[in-house]
Amino acid sequence: MLNLALYFVVMALAMLALSHLLPGVVVRGFVPALWAALVLALVNTIVKPILFVITLPLTILTLGLFLLVLNALMLWLTAKLVPGFEVHGALTTLVASLILAAVGMTWKLATRP
Repeated sequence: MLNLALYFVVMALAMLALSHLLPGVVVRGFVPALWAALVLALVNTIVKPILFVITLPLTILTLGLFLLVLNALMLWLTAKLVPGFEVHGALTTLVASLILAAVGMTWKLATRP
């Protein structure tokens, strides 16, 4: 349970770092970043699998590259749902989603048993 809480804190810190690195990402404090991390996890758990099934032919056609677009869409949806967390521009959203995915994968690799 502590590992899960730390995961959300790390993701929130990554979002705060993104707001300093990417000009199109705006995070108005740690609390909105933490909410954004929680909402992003929920969106990735609930909405993303549904969209994945719907867009499976397009994903196969693009040899999996469309999954990058799905990740960006999940981040965009999170930005629409969480006040104090904004992402402006499609390219910025795509880059931010790639960085957040890399942070999440690194965390999971570092904490696996």
